[in-house]
Amino acid sequence: MTATPADPNRGRERGYRAMLHRFRPARHQGMLIAIGVFVALFLTVDLISPGPVSYFEISFMSSGGATLALAALGETLVILSGGFDLSAGAVISLVNVVLASNMDYTDMEASVPLWTLVGVGIGMLAGAFNGFFVAFLRLQPIVVTLSTMFILQGITLLVMDKPGGFVSPSLGNFYVGDAIPEFLPMPIVLLGVVILAWLWFKNTSFGMAIYAVGSDPEAARSAGLRVDFTRFGVYVLAGGCYGLAGVFISAQTGSGDPLIGNPMLLQIFAAVVVGGSRLGGGKGGCVGSIFGAYILMMIVNVLLVLNVSAYYSTIAEGVILVLAVLGASVSRHSILAQHLRDARSRLAAARAGMLPRQLGSENRLLRITANPAATVARDAAARPSFRIRHAETLRFALPAYICFLLIVLVTQAVLGNAMFNWTYYNSIIVLSSFLAILALGQGTVILTGGLDLSVPWTIGLCGILLAGMVKGSDVALIYALPLVLVIGCVIGLLNGLGIVVLGLSPIVMTLATNGILQGIALIYSNGTPDGFSSPLLRWFMTSKDFGFTPVVVLVLILVFLGVLLLGRTPFGRRVYGIGNGQRVAELSGISVGSTLVLVYVLSGFCAALVGALLTGFSGQASLGMGDEYLLPSIAVVVVGGALITGGRGHYLGMLGGVLLLTALQTLLAGTTLPYATRAILFGLVVLGAVIALRERRP
Repeated sequence: MTATPADPNRGRERGYRAMLHRFRPARHQGMLIAIGVFVALFLTVDLISPGPVSYFEISFMSSGGATLALAALGETLVILSGGFDLSAGAVISLVNVVLASNMDYTDMEASVPLWTLVGVGIGMLAGAFNGFFVAFLRLQPIVVTLSTMFILQGITLLVMDKPGGFVSPSLGNFYVGDAIPEFLPMPIVLLGVVILAWLWFKNTSFGMAIYAVGSDPEAARSAGLRVDFTRFGVYVLAGGCYGLAGVFISAQTGSGDPLIGNPMLLQIFAAVVVGGSRLGGGKGGCVGSIFGAYILMMIVNVLLVLNVSAYYSTIAEGVILVLAVLGASVSRHSILAQHLRDARSRLAAARAGMLPRQLGSENRLLRITANPAATVARDAAARPSFRIRHAETLRFALPAYICFLLIVLVTQAVLGNAMFNWTYYNSIIVLSSFLAILALGQGTVILTGGLDLSVPWTIGLCGILLAGMVKGSDVALIYALPLVLVIGCVIGLLNGLGIVVLGLSPIVMTLATNGILQGIALIYSNGTPDGFSSPLLRWFMTSKDFGFTPVVVLVLILVFLGVLLLGRTPFGRRVYGIGNGQRVAELSGISVGSTLVLVYVLSGFCAALVGALLTGFSGQASLGMGDEYLLPSIAVVVVGGALITGGRGHYLGMLGGVLLLTALQTLLAGTTLPYATRAILFGLVVLGAVIALRERRP
């Protein structure tokens, strides 16, 4: 039997099909959309500009978006592996001040390769720090990188506490100059090299491992991939990208600024998402993120050409982030369709007189309720003792109180007159009042497995609104304070609806909300908040007419209500149920969606109340007044024994964390240590608490 000769046309056809399968548009949909949007925005800028876009404008735009593009590239690597990195902006700031504070003013021709290696090396060290805790100790990336962010911010302020310094012009000439004069800007060449490197890297074994780990880490581990090593390497590479971004922005500005990277966090996430990468890992790429960065830059340019205030930029970035994530999740199996199905299920259950998850289980329900008296008696007999029921709470909450007593003893030894001085304890309670209130809101969010990153500007906006409405009038306080609290609830409601109805990640939704609130605060105050606290609110926060400050009574009432809310109400039980597993909670009949919305409403209310109390304490409101409360609001919850992934914790334990960190802050304030050490210490305390109190793996 003779073999049929192979048809060369058929083989060629199979080759074409394989090529089309590899490069089919659906696989690169996000990147292609990002490129299309970028081209459309570029043409828009060309149309609305007074004249045609010149080479100078192209060079200016290419350098203006390069820092964000390089940082977004690093964040993309982390997100592709299924992680999060909130320390990117802090790394950029640190590299910037290190370069600006160590270059010689007389050295106009500093070595570009040397200082580039210094910046990249600093970033890689920060990435290795993150990667060690995430990959090998298996801590949550969010809490690790958030702690790293504050540690690096503290180190940055120790290196340079105000703008200044010097960056050699040689860096600017190299990174921001022309590769080919009047034809090709150097930033375009740099990003072109980066794109080529990425196209090669993603097809290497390590690059493919990143996608595999981001898609399904357990399957990747079963296939023989070194998941921990891959995650560690990703954070190191990402840190190097942040370091290069810090070098570029140093070359661009020619000086140092310890806060230069802080506003970039929202932009970085927005660029990654706009570029088509999926939060959660496994899908996307760095090319799309680079175009996403330039899309954001082009939008700001469009606003400037249209003479729109720069205060709207953070609002635009926040809205773009939400819309991009929402657009990426739209499909025939979208979250909206799921909620419609859930609504129909609840309606059918209501008609049957049972819980949604009990449909089809009528016989089991009848067996359970056939003899309710016997069921109650059996449950009472099986109820364990108080000590056994609260053993876990005591185990995780007591360390915070023990450490608080140790801090009091150290304060007595260092500063004296603390151990038996009521004035000291009154001050501790007053200073603790802000974190005690935030711990109730943020702590409840964490118990459900979420995180509220909109706390800083909820505090700031509500404080600015209150001061602007009151303007020193006690009469105006009567309507202004309730209105501000309602605004806080509305902010929380919007967060909750975005998370529940739109299916957005709590991190993304609350980060976007924080940026939007910042823009609203800047627009309302025109960059300079006016007004001041009313005398009554000032008296409430600072007076000692009764031997104690009146806010102490409010704190005691809120502590009682918080313990009651989380420990003795159906709402509290639903919160813990959701934290232990949303799917299990749904199967148990818990209304997960409405509970989550209420949780974020509570967090918004608490942040608004803190904004009002801070205004009364300081006498006025200021921009950024809530920035320093983000990490502490998380730290007190974690130090108090709560599990950062949800389901475990007690408000009394969180209160112990509040007292501990406030006493520690008071002790540091009485020493000669710089203010920046507080951020470093808070970050280290959170990391230490997460390590010490994490769940032990079998």
